[in-house]
Formats: sequence, C-alpha cells, structure tokens
Amino acid sequence: MQKLGKNHGRYHGEIIDIAAVLGDIERAAAKNGWVTESIAAAPGLELQGWRRTYSQPRKRIYISAGIHGDEPAGPLAARQLFEENLWPQDVELVLCPCLNPTGFSLNRRENAQGFDLNRQYLHPEATETRAHIEWLQRQPSFDVALCLHEDWESHGFYLYELNPDGRPSYAEEIIRRTALVCPIDLSSVIEERPAQGGIIRPSVDPMSRPQWPEAFWLLSHKTRQSYTLEAPSDFPLSTRVTALVTGVRAVLETP
Repeated sequence: MQKLGKNHGRYHGEIIDIAAVLGDIERAAAKNGWVTESIAAAPGLELQGWRRTYSQPRKRIYISAGIHGDEPAGPLAARQLFEENLWPQDVELVLCPCLNPTGFSLNRRENAQGFDLNRQYLHPEATETRAHIEWLQRQPSFDVALCLHEDWESHGFYLYELNPDGRPSYAEEIIRRTALVCPIDLSSVIEERPAQGGIIRPSVDPMSRPQWPEAFWLLSHKTRQSYTLEAPSDFPLSTRVTALVTGVRAVLETP
C-alpha cells in the first residue's frame, strides 16, 4: 500500500461533516444502552461524553477522539465502534468521540479560537479543555486510556505508550494486529523521538513537557497506562479508520 501524496505542509485529505457523524453516534449509542453525559464547553457548544457501565467490570477504559480538527479518522472510528456494538460485556467504557468540533468545521488542527487543544492540559485556556477536564475529574479512574489521532506526515501507523509502572503492555499487540490492515511506520526516529517497531515510549516526567497533551493529564490524574494511536493521514481514510478501530479492539479484547 502506497501513500497518496496529498499532504504537503499540512493535511490536505478528506473532510467530514462532524455534526452528522456525532448524530450517527448519538443514535447508535442511545439504541445500545449507553448513557450520555453532555460536556457544556460554551453557549451553543457541547461535547459528547458517553458511558457504558457494569457493576464489577474486568477493566475500565477511556477512549477519546477528534481533539484535532484535521484528523477525521478518530471520530469515524468512534462511530464505527458504536454502530458495530461489539464491546466486551465485562468492560466499562467512557468515550468522548470529538473534543474539537469547531476545528472540524474549519478543517484545521486548532479550534475556532486558534488553540491546539492537545497542548492545553497543563494550563488550560480553551473553553473545551476546561470543560473536558472538569468533566474528567468527576469520572472514576481508568485502567487504560486510548487517544485516537492521525499524523499527516507519517509513513505508517505508530503509537505512544505511557506506562510508568511497567504494567503488561498492549503496545506490541496493537502493532501486531494493526499491521494486518495498515502499514506500520518502522522508522527509528518518529516525531523527533526514538521509536522501535512503530512504538514510541517517551519520557513520562511531567516536567519534560511545558505544554501537556491530553494523555499527560490522564496519566497524572486518571490512569497509569495510556496509548496514543496515530493513523497515517496520507493513506486512504478507510485504512486509517480501520487501523484505529483495530488498535482499540486489541486493547478491548486482550485479557
């Protein structure tokens, strides 16, 4: 599978109608017993939060998507997961399918006010991030967090693992399964960080990052194991969506 060669200087791929995608998710979630928890970010701007609970879950997983408005595969992967409804029956889930709806309306990374929301989690200024953090603070702790992203420059799928306590890793299984549906970026350096087999294990020291991504806030407050999945934006959108869905399922289905 070859790159499409569309992205030069920024993302130039497909765009999506985020309101329609979120409408599809709302219908599928309501049909299948999810509970909605609206996140009021500003007048006329609400983010979707969804919860699927069990009295004694085997594990509790958080999933987010759509924090960058030029990364459509994440919300589309969330929609596919909701519509297929193949969730394990003993896993509790909390899912935010789009954290930056105004960015999707503009087809750009930042929100309408020009904030990169994935750099807002240490000193939040954006209303979306402040509302999201306030909502997350009311949630229980998670065993694993999954953040769904794309990278318009990458040569294939890769991931970041934050796992400071050395828990059994999901990283290799995510890569193994995803390699069956999407090329893996096997570069030794990705995003200026050492990588091996499509896996980046960056520093988990909070002081190493002056601007926190969502994954760092989650690691500091809600979980001790986090994966940021990066689909390659210069491949077909269907491939990127399948890669993210496959990565999520690798975690859902692993004991």
